[in-house]
Amino acid sequence: MKIAVTWGVGTGSTRLSSFDKALWDAGIANLNLICLSSVIPPGSIIEVKKAKLNNAGKNYGRKVYVVLASASTKILGEHAFAGIGWRMTKKDKKGLFVEHHGNSGGEVRKKINSTLTDMVRYREEKYGKVKYKITGIECKGDPVTALVCAVYKIEEW
Repeated sequence: MKIAVTWGVGTGSTRLSSFDKALWDAGIANLNLICLSSVIPPGSIIEVKKAKLNNAGKNYGRKVYVVLASASTKILGEHAFAGIGWRMTKKDKKGLFVEHHGNSGGEVRKKINSTLTDMVRYREEKYGKVKYKITGIECKGDPVTALVCAVYKIEEW
């Protein structure tokens, strides 16, 4: 299974419209998101790339399974950062995603590292290094949103 990790940032007159703009920037605005927890199925391949599904008419309104990290702010000068991190086994290519948000990329990275370290500690597998995708935006007036999304599968209703 290929899982695409995409990302986006957006500004809008409301937090919801900034979230929609971030989804547009990430290439997944015209899909219905169904949020998953954090388990990566065996045999998965993670590709970090912007999705290009906004104008794909056949996918409009379909459901898509995702792991989503998002952060918003409307406070002038404040930053919104979101990120997803993952670790996978080398043997059978299964793993774990975690999603976090914060006021800086460093804060998000630290949370991802801590969480994944805890999560693999009690699992009886050997996991590879932590990989990340983190993005952020500064509020310069209107509300802003940053998001990172692991896109699993698109389905019809």
